[in-house]
Amino acid sequence: MHNESDLREHPGKPPFTRGIYPEMYSKRLWTMRQYAGYATAAESNLRYRSLLEAGQTGLSVAFDLPTQIGYDSDHHLSAGEVGKVGVAIDSLDDMERLFNKIPLGEVSTSMTINSTAAILLAMYIVVGKKQNVSPDQLQGTVQNDLLKEYIARGTYIYPPAPSLRLMIDIMRYCRDNVPKWNTISISGYHIREAGATALQEIAFTLSNGIAYVKAATEAGLDVDEFGPRLSFFFNSHLNLFEEVAKFRAARRLWCKIMRDRFGAKNPKSWLLRFHTQTAGSSLTAQQPDVNVIRTTLEALAAVLGGTQSLHTNSRDEALGLPTVESAKLALRTQQVIGYESSITDEPDPLGGSYYVEKLTDELEQEAMKEIEKIDELGGAVAAVEEHYFQNAIARSAYKYQLEIESEKRTVIGVNKYAEEHEHAPEILHIPAEAEAEQVERLESVRRNRNNDLVITSLDSLRKAANDESDPLMEHIIEAVEAYCTVGEIADVLRDEWGEYKS
Repeated sequence: MHNESDLREHPGKPPFTRGIYPEMYSKRLWTMRQYAGYATAAESNLRYRSLLEAGQTGLSVAFDLPTQIGYDSDHHLSAGEVGKVGVAIDSLDDMERLFNKIPLGEVSTSMTINSTAAILLAMYIVVGKKQNVSPDQLQGTVQNDLLKEYIARGTYIYPPAPSLRLMIDIMRYCRDNVPKWNTISISGYHIREAGATALQEIAFTLSNGIAYVKAATEAGLDVDEFGPRLSFFFNSHLNLFEEVAKFRAARRLWCKIMRDRFGAKNPKSWLLRFHTQTAGSSLTAQQPDVNVIRTTLEALAAVLGGTQSLHTNSRDEALGLPTVESAKLALRTQQVIGYESSITDEPDPLGGSYYVEKLTDELEQEAMKEIEKIDELGGAVAAVEEHYFQNAIARSAYKYQLEIESEKRTVIGVNKYAEEHEHAPEILHIPAEAEAEQVERLESVRRNRNNDLVITSLDSLRKAANDESDPLMEHIIEAVEAYCTVGEIADVLRDEWGEYKS
């Protein structure tokens, strides 16, 4: 246990248990970054501008399922899914519409995209150039975390080896050209949403981080060149004190891993910088207004735990995509915590609490044991291939659900204080015409582009895919500039690398 003088000195110093900056939010609040995207690029652009006007301080782009798995909107597998869970992006034309009148040199953008991360990042870079914003001025993050896709989320395309090659190539390209960009957001969020415990969220996420750092260093990258641009993405669930302790333990562990295991010398490489999203899996379709209270507690845990960026889920997300009103209320939740609660005056208000310190120590120790177990299996890639992660999460999810059904775990409105007649809130519906409009725009792009240039750039990418020594990002950017589509670029890599089958 730390004594009082130690606790006063600890924020901003290794191993960063109490926060990565000495003053934390008393100097600057976290980035308020609401995750949004639906239907067409033009519709999403209006939502982004509305949120920015309401005080949001960073963008977070949700892409639709076809975009995430590399299919164009007119592909037969895309039918019925275009624009439903995020914005449909088929070509550079859509990306230009998405960021119309949004100055990329002034705003930080996070993109929740993995298998097609290189393509969407290339589009963002080209849109920046069209706005006269050079790549070295761009700020943001691509999620780019493929291991968690195999573990928990499922929007993978390629097998692990070429997927890691793409990830490393993004790191290398951004190191040289987009130095302010976070090249990967190592994600525990989806692991937790799939049913993992707080302990598993830490251990599995950091094990994936270890695998990425190992792959990058083995590919010849210096850990201190890419280490400071690594970022993480965590869930914030309802057990407030456990969640605070989880964030503190994760920071301490990552500092030790980077410093002691990988020999990083730059203190910035030791920092676990992370975005947090409140727990979607904790929200209920029943009595959706109660979700505002759940989200407030989860947001509070994220802030008390020292997050750098935060998304607060909306009250209606168990029913559909957020309406404009509910998205604004979710943002206001963050703003009240940040501007009215005064908890931001102290870097780590719960530091020194016997209970929080005890939980932090316990989570660190147990997570380290789990990381060592994964190391014994051969690391995160081997653990994925052996379904170790997947089976462990399935067991935890099953146990959690049994606790709800047996009423050992209370969920208000579901197994306690349920109401027979509930008011049905307004739900955001994506009109069927949106898909037809998107397909029509895609066809127009194909008619009006230089198709000779399309063929040349895709051929160039195909050759690079088969040459480990040829960096891919330059070829992908060239294809994007020729208005090749997401599906066309992804299909070239599918043809050469194959698809992963779990």
